[in-house]
Amino acid sequence: MTMHDFKFEHKDQLANLIEEQFDAELAKLVELVAIPSVAWESFDISKVTDSAQKVRELAVDAGFESAEILSVEYAGGKMGMPAVVARKEASLGYPTFLLYAHHDVQPAGDLTLWKTDPFTATQLGDRLYGRGAADDKAGVIAHLAAFSAVRKVLGDSFKVGVTLFIEGEEEAGSPSFDDFLSHYKQKLAADYIVVADSANWRTGVPALTTSLRGVASGDISVRVSDHSVHSGMFGGPLLDAHTVLMKLISTLHDDKGKVAVEGLLSSPQPEVDYDEGDFRADSGILDSMVLAGEGSISSRLWAQPAISVIGMDITSVAESSNTIAATSKARISVRLAPGQNPDDAHRALARHFEARNGLGAEVIYQAEDSGQPYSADTAGEGAQLALAAFSEAWGVEPVTTGMGGSIPFIATLTSLYPDAQILITGIEDPDTRAHSANESLYIPDFKKAILAEALMLAEKS
Repeated sequence: MTMHDFKFEHKDQLANLIEEQFDAELAKLVELVAIPSVAWESFDISKVTDSAQKVRELAVDAGFESAEILSVEYAGGKMGMPAVVARKEASLGYPTFLLYAHHDVQPAGDLTLWKTDPFTATQLGDRLYGRGAADDKAGVIAHLAAFSAVRKVLGDSFKVGVTLFIEGEEEAGSPSFDDFLSHYKQKLAADYIVVADSANWRTGVPALTTSLRGVASGDISVRVSDHSVHSGMFGGPLLDAHTVLMKLISTLHDDKGKVAVEGLLSSPQPEVDYDEGDFRADSGILDSMVLAGEGSISSRLWAQPAISVIGMDITSVAESSNTIAATSKARISVRLAPGQNPDDAHRALARHFEARNGLGAEVIYQAEDSGQPYSADTAGEGAQLALAAFSEAWGVEPVTTGMGGSIPFIATLTSLYPDAQILITGIEDPDTRAHSANESLYIPDFKKAILAEALMLAEKS
């Protein structure tokens, strides 16, 4: 089927009901934002339980037949953060949708950078500000509101099965996710998996995310001597470990800023491009900065590898002394193009550093984290259904986009449910500032996202 084959016979009824109930749904989002559900042990993790309890309560109110708070033990006997699983069984012969989002959030960070209280959702114009207002408590409410609307409009004709899966530790890296899915594999089985944790192309233009870069993060450690020594007595013949490390790091890119590690792959050019002016405005890059790399901006963001130094073990300026450091370490994060195996990427990095160690230092690369990239079949019936629903809800032509970031658990879902069609949908937009101060939700697109998902559920009933 193509996106033009879907009829959406209940569109007007669903749109009218969602319009009538929208203020109430927005109020539920405000309530969720008020719970600082940061799933990091350095924060009050009881708030994550509070958030899960609230989501379960909302799922019951939305009309799910069952709603549970579940968690599992994972490596080392640790207990994972609470997730909510709510279910409505499918009628015989009808498919099941799994609706995924997460109720945990990033820490607020530096409060002086916020123009509103991060945990008091505040509407300014067409945007709702607050931590989690978009990422991803808006996804939670979008799922619940769409389900509720379809249940009320279709009644006994609501035939598809729906499983709501709201995770509680995505921002903390989903450490128990694989164990959770393995334990509850049958409970979470579905024909369509809707992941509401991505972004639209821009405000007013919906997007289906069809590719994700993977990730390969690792540490490069350098040792130049048995111990640190006085820079005045030994400086000159002996380079400090930090300098040697920086020389190695500088070889990761060529003079244009393009990744220069042999063995890191690129994938085909995306269909849409990212205007340079929009990229500069969205990223906040200095006007004087030249954009790194080659090719279209969308290719550089979605289809080419990218390497960043995300941490270094080095003495701070405030505590510095005239000492030649014997050791140095940095963490390298590589975003991988679709089609790249993370293990191959780690090996490529190790070979790269070994080949460029011209000074004879002890150089060790240690792989630390891996996540598979993802590429969807846009011709599949599920993708066409989503695109058709977007077109109906927004009244404009949707686009298919990539994402420069990673959602590592998508690979787990693909592995466990190889026949399921995974649909990565968007609540965010380029102005959302997820993970940053002043995170916000564009309210008009939030309403359209609810309608689009409701249309999908109703169409398959």
